[in-house]
Amino acid sequence: MYKRLLSCVREYKTPSLLTLLFITLEAAIECFIPFITANLVNRIEAGTQMPFVVRTGLFLILMAVLSLACGGLAAVTCAKASAGFAKNLRRDAFYNIQRYSFQNIDRFSSSSLVTRLTTDIMHVRMSYMMLIRIAVRAPLMLIFSIIMAYIMGGALATSFLILVPILAGGLLLVARKAMPAFRRVFRKYDRLNESIEENVRNMRVVKSFSREPYEKEKFATAAETIRKDFTFAERLVALNTPLMQFCVYFNMIFVLLVGSKLIITSGGSLINVGEITAMLTYGMQILMQLMMLSMIYVMLTMSAESMKRLDEVLTEQPALTNPENPITDVADGSIDFSGVSFKYSDKAENFALADIDLHIPSGMTVGILGGTGSSKTTLVQLIPRLYDTTEGCIQVGGVDVRRYDLNTLRNAVAMVLQKNLLFSGTIKDNLRWGNEHATDEEIEEACRLAQAHDFVSAFPDGYDTYIEQGGTNVSGGQKQRLCIARALLKKPKILILDDSTSAVDTKTDANIRAGFREYIPETTKIIIAQRVASVQDADLILIMENGSIAAMGTHEELLASNDMYQEIYAQQSNGGEEHA
Repeated sequence: MYKRLLSCVREYKTPSLLTLLFITLEAAIECFIPFITANLVNRIEAGTQMPFVVRTGLFLILMAVLSLACGGLAAVTCAKASAGFAKNLRRDAFYNIQRYSFQNIDRFSSSSLVTRLTTDIMHVRMSYMMLIRIAVRAPLMLIFSIIMAYIMGGALATSFLILVPILAGGLLLVARKAMPAFRRVFRKYDRLNESIEENVRNMRVVKSFSREPYEKEKFATAAETIRKDFTFAERLVALNTPLMQFCVYFNMIFVLLVGSKLIITSGGSLINVGEITAMLTYGMQILMQLMMLSMIYVMLTMSAESMKRLDEVLTEQPALTNPENPITDVADGSIDFSGVSFKYSDKAENFALADIDLHIPSGMTVGILGGTGSSKTTLVQLIPRLYDTTEGCIQVGGVDVRRYDLNTLRNAVAMVLQKNLLFSGTIKDNLRWGNEHATDEEIEEACRLAQAHDFVSAFPDGYDTYIEQGGTNVSGGQKQRLCIARALLKKPKILILDDSTSAVDTKTDANIRAGFREYIPETTKIIIAQRVASVQDADLILIMENGSIAAMGTHEELLASNDMYQEIYAQQSNGGEEHA
């Protein structure tokens, strides 16, 4: 996992290595300054001349400037390296998500993926920044300070051998106790983001049902749970400060008492004032670096969960892939289902579709009716290979869909899904999702066919009208017609409308179907609908029930022989159509 994540450093290896170099120089200089200062104090005490004091002072200023410069350069290169690492990691994760099939996407909620690409990457970036800067500086400063403390204080530095294990053990214990709470928080972030996403996306539904109090309570509960876990963890981590202060003050008192006694009893032969001053400085440095190491441990442990979550995104392999030597041309829009059964998961007990046998010649118009949960959408999603069949096979243009190049197959099959979605941008931008090279004339023709040209032309900016995110500034019927126009621009061999005219009136619906018959007669058209009127002029109508085809035939044949179709037709013909 760590190797896979670190591979995202790539072109930012140089600033990462420069950060390590500058940090090493900064740590060495900082540890050398107390040694020079102690020597200066001893020379002043012995009665040195002013020129020596000036020279030493200038040298200390130079050392301080060099340390500051190294620290500043390390900050710049570290920021560049960590930001670049995060950019590459976010890019790799996002690109891999784009390769996912529907089956892969079903494993992750959208809120979870958003959290992983934002909050989790931020935590991993912070960890990488600490690793190449503080995690290098702290051990170096610790080692250099202990060495210099023994050089300056001799046996007096043995006190660090007592304090360091005590402080390190205490900090480690605190961090280990706090970690489970931090891990819980990241899982709960998904639920919090899910609450926010649902509320913002479905704001109109929330307000129409006056459910604001419920949504507030749901959000407050999720936020309060995160607050409690964070508070608990932060309280434990806060114990680092008094533990650190205890060790610092104990070290100061020990060095001053023992050092003063040694100076008095030995007359300054064993240790002097300058060396005691240096010991106090090195003691502070040693304990501060231990504190920094404990912070790094906390941060890395917090980020470990984020790393695992990102690794799941990076290692998830697409359930659907191109075959070797894929076919890159679809002959026509004929569709054949041969013994097709399907279930969404290997663990599922029941099949969503069972024993489907169906032949649809190219250019035919097929209508599909059925109750909620009858697997109408599941049936058509198998055609462009959004899912693979569990049993049997599907052929498009006389070729098993699993033998096609995925882009070739999906470019030949245009789907207008149940949940119509427009992206932020102009109407032209949205329509060119169907064909990025479409001319203005082709766009207008597709909109006329989808019965969208009139209302688009009525906008002040026409086809340059800006669509808000999610298409919130157009009506449901307008959105459906724009999505149909977008699909038509693909000039597909198969066009699938999944209940995508439910928000338009029956006259407009009829005009759209008439346009299909006149302008795209060779395109196979599959129309899923709730209204009999939307499919009654189809060449073939399927009645779906419990994942199977319960009946098929023309409008007249089904009206004469199928009880379910007769019941639906009777209800809608007697005024139930408006209700539907």
